[in-house]
Amino acid sequence: MPDAAAGAAIDLLQREMADPDTQWSLGTFGAIAEFARDRDEPVWLTQSENAIAAVTPRGGIALKPDGGSRAFASEGITKSGWSQRIALCLPSGDCAMSGRNALTEIGADRDALRPEDRESILFDLGLGAVQADFCVRIGDHDLAARLRELSGRAIFEHDNPAMGMILGANPHRVFISRLGRIEVYQTIPPPSGKSPEGPHTHVLPKLLKSGRTHAATEPVPEGWIPCAHIYPPHPARDGMGEARRFDPARHQNFQRIMAACGDPKTLALKRRVVDAVQAGEPPMAIGADRHGRAGIRIALRQMKAEGPASTALVAWLAAFDQSSPEDGDDDAPLHYEG
Repeated sequence: MPDAAAGAAIDLLQREMADPDTQWSLGTFGAIAEFARDRDEPVWLTQSENAIAAVTPRGGIALKPDGGSRAFASEGITKSGWSQRIALCLPSGDCAMSGRNALTEIGADRDALRPEDRESILFDLGLGAVQADFCVRIGDHDLAARLRELSGRAIFEHDNPAMGMILGANPHRVFISRLGRIEVYQTIPPPSGKSPEGPHTHVLPKLLKSGRTHAATEPVPEGWIPCAHIYPPHPARDGMGEARRFDPARHQNFQRIMAACGDPKTLALKRRVVDAVQAGEPPMAIGADRHGRAGIRIALRQMKAEGPASTALVAWLAAFDQSSPEDGDDDAPLHYEG
C-alpha cells in the first residue's frame, strides 16, 4: 500500500491495541485464535513505526501490516442486532502460508513474543488452511520427541494419538499468518467445556473441510483474503456478547472507520435508507444482494438503537427487518457467524 495508507493502517492498529475493549482474531473459517484482555489486566504493549504487539499472562498478539495489505471494515446482521469487524486482508496471491496437511516439526520458535518461549519447539498441526498455520509450542522434551515420531501423519486420523497427547499437555497454541500471530497460554477446555474468557482458540474440523477462507456473511472484496480481524468495542454489546446500554460514541467511532475503509456501495445504501426514514418517507422497493439487504436492516436497527422510533422507522422495520436464514448468531462477536 502507499506510504500514506500504510501509515493510516499503523495508526488504526495502534489506536485499537491501546483500547482494552478491542478484541482480535487470526485464522480461517473453522480455526481461529482470539485475543482479548481485561481493563485491569497487566499488559506489555510495544509499538513501532511498522508493528504492534500486546502480551498478557494469558496470551499475546503481534501484527505487522504488509506493504500490500488492506483494512476492510464491515457489519453483519445477527438475530437481534448487528456485528462489526475490520478485516486485515492480503491479495489472494500473497496470503498463502505453508498449507501443510500433516503434523510437522518446525523447530524452535525464535519469533515467540516472550523470550522464555523461544527455545520451545513449534509443531504445525497441518490443518491445510490457505492463510494461516496452526501450531502448538512444546516445551516438554519428552512430548516433543513423541510428537516427532508422529510427524507426517494427519492430526485427525482416527488412530493417531497425537491430538490426545496435545490436549493432555495443554501447550501454547500459536496461530500465524503473513500479518502476524496470536499466542494463547491458557489451558485447552475439554470438548464439553466452555471456552475461557480472554485468549483462546477454536478448531472445528467440519468447518475446516469447507475450504472457505471466511464466513459467507462477511463481505470481503473479491480477490482479497482476511489474515486477521479487529473487533472495536460494540456500541450495544459488551465483550462477551451481552446486551448493554447503547453507546453513541462507540457507534460513531465505528461509522468513521466504515467511512474510511468500508464498502462504498453499502455505505451509500445505508445513507439512502437513513435519509428516507428521517424525511418520513414510506418504505420503498430497494433492490439489493445479500449484503445489501443486511445493510438496510443494520441501518434501521442502528436508528432504532439511537433513540425513540418514529412512525416512519416503525414502518420501515416492519417492511424490511424480518427474521431470515441469513441472520447470524448473537454470540460474542468473535464466534463464527453463518
